[in-house]
Amino acid sequence: MSRPDQVGSSRLAVLETAATLRELTAGMIRCTDFDQALEHLALTTRFALPGLSYASVCFLRAGQPASVAASDPLIKDLDELQYATDGPAMTAIRDREIVLVTSLAETSRWPDWSPAAVDGGIRAVLCAPVDVDEEVIGSINLYADRDGAIADGEQLTAMLLAEHAGLLLGAVRDRGGDRRGSDLAGDGWHHSDLIGPAIGIVMTQRRCRAGEALDVLRDAAQATAIPLPEVAERLVASVQRLDG
Repeated sequence: MSRPDQVGSSRLAVLETAATLRELTAGMIRCTDFDQALEHLALTTRFALPGLSYASVCFLRAGQPASVAASDPLIKDLDELQYATDGPAMTAIRDREIVLVTSLAETSRWPDWSPAAVDGGIRAVLCAPVDVDEEVIGSINLYADRDGAIADGEQLTAMLLAEHAGLLLGAVRDRGGDRRGSDLAGDGWHHSDLIGPAIGIVMTQRRCRAGEALDVLRDAAQATAIPLPEVAERLVASVQRLDG
């Protein structure tokens, strides 16, 4: 049986994740192009975890460097250096796995990039791969200015952000006419500020991917004959009541 403090902590984590995803989604529904959405993503994820100093996103299109957005010019320069050499973001993109380094000063990985990062005051980094479609892939990158500021337990939050960001960025590309078929866009883009946080709650509770979480919400809507946005709104409200 879970202890009361553990249950309370879990509910708080769900609410904090849902709040971040709500902010992320609310901004992206106003974005008119992909690069604008990346800028919003970088600025929002800067505050996704306690102890973070900076955040950025890197993307490849058809295997070639395409876009960089960062919360700070220093980080943008470091990410562009990764394109030229190698680094944690490129490793996350290449291996399709989360990369966490709690002390960059003590690692021998990325011999060109790591010293430059340490010289710039970066001490820890967490990168999570993002899939937009078969052509566009990237990474959300979280940076801290002290050793140990990013812990193992925060990998789940990074994964949730990356999964949700991929879904939203796919919908942004739909709006721009680049491609068709995004799940979120198909459910009504104007309601995504409700659906997004609900997806985050299901992902947190079930530890599943964004597409699976969306399927859970769709199944619930179909089983209850309630519109999907209303199902999402009720879920978020129920979690808030439990926390209260």
